[in-house]
Amino acid sequence: MSSQGANILTEREESMVTHGQSGDELSKRPPPWKSQITVRGVIASLAIGIIYSIIVMKLNLTTGLVPNLNVSAALLAFVFIKSWTKLLHKAGIVSAPFTRQENTIIQTCAVACYSIAVGGGFGSYLLGLNRKTYEQAGVNTPGNNPNSTKEPGIGWMTSFLFVSSFVGLLALVPLRKIMIIDYKLTYPSGTATAVLINGFHTPKGDNMAKQQVSGFLRFFSFSFLWAFFQWFYSGGDQCGFSQFPTFGLKAWKNTFYFDFSMTYIGAGMICSHLVNLSLLLGAVLSWGIMWPLIKGLKGEWFPQTLPESSMKSLNGYKVKTIMASITCCPKSHL
Repeated sequence: MSSQGANILTEREESMVTHGQSGDELSKRPPPWKSQITVRGVIASLAIGIIYSIIVMKLNLTTGLVPNLNVSAALLAFVFIKSWTKLLHKAGIVSAPFTRQENTIIQTCAVACYSIAVGGGFGSYLLGLNRKTYEQAGVNTPGNNPNSTKEPGIGWMTSFLFVSSFVGLLALVPLRKIMIIDYKLTYPSGTATAVLINGFHTPKGDNMAKQQVSGFLRFFSFSFLWAFFQWFYSGGDQCGFSQFPTFGLKAWKNTFYFDFSMTYIGAGMICSHLVNLSLLLGAVLSWGIMWPLIKGLKGEWFPQTLPESSMKSLNGYKVKTIMASITCCPKSHL
């Protein structure tokens, strides 16, 4: 380096120190965005996104409840990349350091993957537009138009997801300015994720990160071994631990049973007690009281010859009651 270049750097450093920017503060500057998006980060976020998409689809199709998985996605990203860098280090291969910015990018991409699976309607309406759903709803059912069906396809579904995703992105920018910047409202999930990631990438937080990763591996191993043990007793949909008659056979016939699923237990631990209690109350009112009473009126309220899955039978009362409850909920919030 020439003496002129050294003098320029010296003058620039003195200017930065004069303006209150020391060498330590300069070292804390985030790296450029090109170094934050890495190949290993894209692969890790894709793997975590696939795993979480399967989990949220199962929860959405069974309970309709999808908890916030931002914090756990950040933890999984840390576990994946740290394990990968340790393996490379043991093999004598030098890798780039794992920064908190890269951790945030992986967590954000993973959350975006499962958010598209949920917000895109895969667990509600998108896959229910096909011809088979039209036939199951009843060909002669009033309002069930055969021209309103749409078979699943990669082309139109991809375009639809792009449009729905970008609409959310455009709505997020003004909401962020109003809610977070102007009103300075706290964003609980984002704040918790940021605190967790910052704790992972500080010398003081190294012990905390090791404890959290150790706890994650313990519970993951327990859940995997328990699911593997249950697999030996799964002889069908109504066999084994999947439908264990905890409250008796009478309650089991009304779908009150325990399936020993660690997924539901984990989702219940993430959600607040108000959400869990409301779900329990809704289950007791609907499956414990309303549906058995309506089923007992078979022959009076609907024909006895129709199956329960018909929209003109018990299933029709279920769907209309649920749709009325869902429609009234946002109106009460307004």
